Amino acid sequence: MTDDLTQIGANAKQAAFQLANLDTETKNRVLNTFADELLRNTNKIVAANQADLKNATDLPAKFVDRLTLTTERIADMAAGLRQVAGLADPIGNVDTGFTNKAGLMIEQRRVPIGVIAMIFEARPNVSVDASALTFKSGNAVILRGGKEAINSNTALVNILRSVLKVNQLNENAIQIIQDTSHEMANQLMHLNQYVDVLIPRGGAGLIKTVVQNATVPVIETGAGNCHIYVDQTADAQMATNIIVNAKVQRPSVCNAAEKLIINANAAEKLLPKIAQALADNGVELRGDDRSQQIVNSILPAADEDWSTEYNDLIMAVKVVDTLDEAINHINQYSTGHSEAIITNDYANAKKFQQLIDSACVYVNASTRFTDGFEFGFGAEIGISTQKLHARGPMGLNEITTTKYVISGNGQIRQ
Repeated sequence: MTDDLTQIGANAKQAAFQLANLDTETKNRVLNTFADELLRNTNKIVAANQADLKNATDLPAKFVDRLTLTTERIADMAAGLRQVAGLADPIGNVDTGFTNKAGLMIEQRRVPIGVIAMIFEARPNVSVDASALTFKSGNAVILRGGKEAINSNTALVNILRSVLKVNQLNENAIQIIQDTSHEMANQLMHLNQYVDVLIPRGGAGLIKTVVQNATVPVIETGAGNCHIYVDQTADAQMATNIIVNAKVQRPSVCNAAEKLIINANAAEKLLPKIAQALADNGVELRGDDRSQQIVNSILPAADEDWSTEYNDLIMAVKVVDTLDEAINHINQYSTGHSEAIITNDYANAKKFQQLIDSACVYVNASTRFTDGFEFGFGAEIGISTQKLHARGPMGLNEITTTKYVISGNGQIRQ
């Protein structure tokens, strides 16, 4: 593979033209072979990942967790590939069809976007997830991962490219940029001639840099300052279980809960139990004055805590008087990712879902379910926190576009 970005772009564009005509049976066969080869090369992938981990001594624990590949995680990636293979192919689907007054038959069909570029941080699974979804949807992909995961990403991509070659398909449907410099990333952000859309995945800093500097179209993803609101009617055990799961199961990911908002009428009874369960799992709590008065182990929260995505075993707590106050606070500080309400009040549940302005809004469930695999997409290319052109976990349909196909029999416009 070359690091000449213009050549990479041209290669991707050519591969995209070929992929657009690939039949579903071939796509699915290749995706299953991708999975087979990942499993067969597990030791090679783990060895490459160990080389990255050896160089990750200065990284925070949350990044090391994202970077680490285990036998189980590789098996999960393979399972995701097989699930993508089992999904319906969106290409060629007709969203709508009609005949206009001139007798023209007009169809709106699903087609690939073309060339999708990814800039992402220390998450090697993105290489596989993005490759699976772009391949199934007929798009070529250009991957630019961080330097922390270069060995892992290269190993994974080389395995996928070898499968393409064996199947006499264009290897350049999947390409990785070896140069992990900021300058190369900046060039990719301006590769308008070849890149149809750029998707960043990573921390708030990376996403902000791409959104502010790219000239190619960008789908903003990722940052997750996620909230859970405990209503006054919430069941104590359900609330505790959900909050601990959302915060503790994997605190370094974007769908982990970062903030706990609790109604004052429930706080005296429920907050001590919830706080103890979180403390038992190593979570540091930072709260407002009212929460500190109820649980004296809660540390004072600073103004910046309400807008911070910790990606760590830290959670901020706020006591509110009403559902409206909770909704207003969440909408002020949320990144538009995932929020949840725990309640036994149907009207409050529906109001929360209606008025919270985020991509995913839960009633009585953990925010950790915001995930393409959990939603049945097989994998995700990212979780969009914007409103155009996609929102929430992006699967196959979200990385296609449409075109109108019109058939006539000699009509001319009068």
